[in-house]
Amino acid sequence: MDTYGYIRVSTKEQNEDRQIIAMREFGVKNDKVILDKQSGKDFDRPGYRRLVRKLKAGDTLVIKSIDRLGRNYDEILEQWRLLTREKRVAIVVLDMPLLDTRQGRDLTGVLIADIVLQLLSYVAQTEREFNRQRQAEGIAAAKAKGVHFGRRFKDRGEDYEDVMAAWRRGEISGRAAAKRLGVAHGTFQRWCKE
Repeated sequence: MDTYGYIRVSTKEQNEDRQIIAMREFGVKNDKVILDKQSGKDFDRPGYRRLVRKLKAGDTLVIKSIDRLGRNYDEILEQWRLLTREKRVAIVVLDMPLLDTRQGRDLTGVLIADIVLQLLSYVAQTEREFNRQRQAEGIAAAKAKGVHFGRRFKDRGEDYEDVMAAWRRGEISGRAAAKRLGVAHGTFQRWCKE
């Protein structure tokens, strides 16, 4: 019977140190910690899939908080059921002691754990939805102020109009025009379509 830790951060830039420290303090060995740097919107994550394949009956899975497992209400409940009932793995959620399935629980304890799990799963999903809504609102506000997103437009240079006129008259090829403007042929072609 092994104890595994699962750590998830949403992006490569986010720091997982807080979760690693919690795993160490719980006693999870470094080689038993699985890390994903990916959104929790679903469970299609390489580390998580690898973890589920490794887990066997009697093992324990440790996570820092339920939102580290995922952020989709229905899928969190489905994964919880898969792990605890089908694979018969114990789960410990460090930030929520009520979600510790290691001890044999009476019917009341199971009921309370199920209610807490559903509530926390709901909160994790709604937080994700609020984040997406706030992001969309922020982007819309920035665009209204004239902020440009994406790559910066390449400066077309002083000779642009003269080079384009020569190309339209057939005096120079597209490749020659691109070379004179100091851009790739594909960039020049895109400019011609605009």
